[in-house]
Amino acid sequence: MQRITYRVKGSAQGAKRRISHLLRSSKRLLNTKSNIVSSTPTASGRFARTKKLAQVSSIALLSLPAQSLTTMNTKVSAYANVMLQNTLTIAAVPGDSTYFATDGFQHGFGFDLVRTYADELGVDINLKAYANEEAALKALRSGDADMALTTASTKLKSQLNLSSINVSCGYDSSLTKNGLHPKVSWTFSSPNDPLSKKASYFLCDSIKLKNTQKLAAFYNQNLLKDAYSQDHFQKTLTEKLPDYQSSFEEQARNYNHDWELLVAMGYQESHLDANAVSPTGVRGLMMLTNNTAKAMGVSDRVDPYQSIGGGARYLEQMKADFADVPKTDRVWFALAGYNMGPNAVKSIQRKLRAQGIDDKSWANVYAYLADNKASNSRYGQAMHYVSNIRSYLESIKTQTV
Repeated sequence: MQRITYRVKGSAQGAKRRISHLLRSSKRLLNTKSNIVSSTPTASGRFARTKKLAQVSSIALLSLPAQSLTTMNTKVSAYANVMLQNTLTIAAVPGDSTYFATDGFQHGFGFDLVRTYADELGVDINLKAYANEEAALKALRSGDADMALTTASTKLKSQLNLSSINVSCGYDSSLTKNGLHPKVSWTFSSPNDPLSKKASYFLCDSIKLKNTQKLAAFYNQNLLKDAYSQDHFQKTLTEKLPDYQSSFEEQARNYNHDWELLVAMGYQESHLDANAVSPTGVRGLMMLTNNTAKAMGVSDRVDPYQSIGGGARYLEQMKADFADVPKTDRVWFALAGYNMGPNAVKSIQRKLRAQGIDDKSWANVYAYLADNKASNSRYGQAMHYVSNIRSYLESIKTQTV
């Protein structure tokens, strides 16, 4: 078999144009939406696909620093496969530093980083959940995934002959101070694959590192770390939630929410106390103001079913107000609007846009709230409101309480 060695050098923009041209051709060749699937592909079809894979695999490396690269005409890089399939397949283990699922999609510190990387590649994400680290890594090794998101030990990854990158790029303290696992990492089959190399550049870029630290602050795990908070949360859910669970579930269905999200909001608002009253006059399980209750059709704020329904309906309105925000971040914007009003959040978005900052990224809005909370107490309240609910919800979803 002929061994071909290339020395390549070119701009990332040029490489992207050439890859896009090839992918357009390959998608015409490999139409997965066809209703007719041939059980015996023609030799010419197999040859064309192999040729296309080899071309994309070579061009993919043009956006990396010039270096001597070796390809085999039967070897397909993980990067080339990702670009051809337009999908990055992740093998992951649920956890407080990786991901948790809610509202029909995934969240989590590690997952949000992967999503940002996929956005930069211009591909979709297919997340496959595994019960433990070893199963996820073996799925990667067998080719069932393009990369793995885990907190697996270095020893286990070495035993399986896999290569990994710590998402903090060595700045472990930025994770540990927020209660996150210091060794949450992305793992690849080979350190030489462009998918792995590009991931390394992505994570260790100075601007990306700052964004990672912002994200770590939002996904802070310290809220329920102390024994008192854990015991109170668990006791409340054990003793009070059974009385209201059917109401949470029904009202969640009525307004297309995750019922556990409404539970997390209820705990943040009143610790699931239907008779709660604040000095400012808000009351009930979801602590509705009198004006909000009337607007949401709630006649009795201390009635648990009505209160939950009013909160669910108002949250639905907040989601609609931020319909232009990607669904993956929309729930956080909606919660911030629920707490401080949608116009206040939109004002922050305008300020971010004026600075050339992505105003539809919750990590950026959260960082703005944190940076300016000293001058505006509402910012600090909204920041803690959303992060607290996120923490309660994540605890419920990952069954840590």
